[in-house]
Amino acid sequence: MTSPVPSRLGPPPRAGRSKVAVLYTSPETVLEDYDRLLRLADIDQALDPSAETILKVNISWQHWYPGCSTAPWQLDGVIRSLKAQGFDRLVAVHNSTVVVNAHEGAVKNKHQAVTDRHGVPAIHLEEPPVRWIRYEPKTPLQVLHQVYPDGIFIPDFLIGKNIVHLPTVKTHVFTTVTGAVKNAFGGLLNFQRHWTHAVIHEAIVDLLAIQYEIHPGIFAVMDGTIAGDGPGPRCMVPHVKNIILASRDQIAIDATSARLMGFDPLTIGFIRNGHERGLGMGDVRQIEYVGDDISSVNWGFHAQQDTFASRGQKLIYHGPLKPLEKLLLRSPLVPWSYLASNLYHNWYWYHVHGKRRIQQVKQGPWGQLFDRY
Repeated sequence: MTSPVPSRLGPPPRAGRSKVAVLYTSPETVLEDYDRLLRLADIDQALDPSAETILKVNISWQHWYPGCSTAPWQLDGVIRSLKAQGFDRLVAVHNSTVVVNAHEGAVKNKHQAVTDRHGVPAIHLEEPPVRWIRYEPKTPLQVLHQVYPDGIFIPDFLIGKNIVHLPTVKTHVFTTVTGAVKNAFGGLLNFQRHWTHAVIHEAIVDLLAIQYEIHPGIFAVMDGTIAGDGPGPRCMVPHVKNIILASRDQIAIDATSARLMGFDPLTIGFIRNGHERGLGMGDVRQIEYVGDDISSVNWGFHAQQDTFASRGQKLIYHGPLKPLEKLLLRSPLVPWSYLASNLYHNWYWYHVHGKRRIQQVKQGPWGQLFDRY
């Protein structure tokens, strides 16, 4: 079954007119700052006021780990601002993965506490009433049709609704940085999304093209109050950076995040790819910045670090185990990889390294704000 496609606002304008709003913030002012941020980034012009609006929550780990998943104050501030601007048809959308339980994550990351407080319903894309339907993209794709020769299936619930992505500022073992563009990875692809890891940069840009077909409005709000450096999206070193970003241009906001972390955005595959395909502005020299000055910021982050788990994955996707990729990841043998990831991240790394870093953050003002949620 193929669902009708809504009329769309289209990709954000190019030729230097892509706008990214950036503000410094604090635990005392963060909710008011999020409202100011969204208004600076012209969210009222980016979204269709007649459509329901999805808040696409990012849960990269079911445990709360600083900088890893959507922050509760991020979700709280965005809901407050949207409601104040008349966008009161809101729904929070979560997705699980083969290694992350989104129900557990929504509780431990305080997302459920926030949505319950505001009376915002929550939908999990793997559960009824959501149906996954075959979708025929209008835009020529680079890789998804090859990865999924039997058809591309997406959740019917997403079609025709605005979407606001809620990523964090962090590095990633496969894509150098992860943010707004990759946040659709969990929403538009189901449990076989790991099949795309060998061509991840092209795959998430294909998904961005699909988003511009199915959503009447797209926006991103990124939290960098605590940013993650190292082998993300989980095994990172958290750094308090007190910064928040927003834009209707998914490529531009990710390019800005990459620039803050110390990377040249156009050397990152998906940013360059999306820029060249006209899906956003990846050249930071041509982005209009509003809010606070970030011209001299360079955090010097490092994305090319690996964990034991990610080294094994790269051997399969890009190394000597490549000929065995389908056997290891698309056959009855695949549960071995889920078990290995669970044992490594949830039993070894979380207890040996993660808890210590969590406690360090808990002693600071952002950790204390988290506890108050």
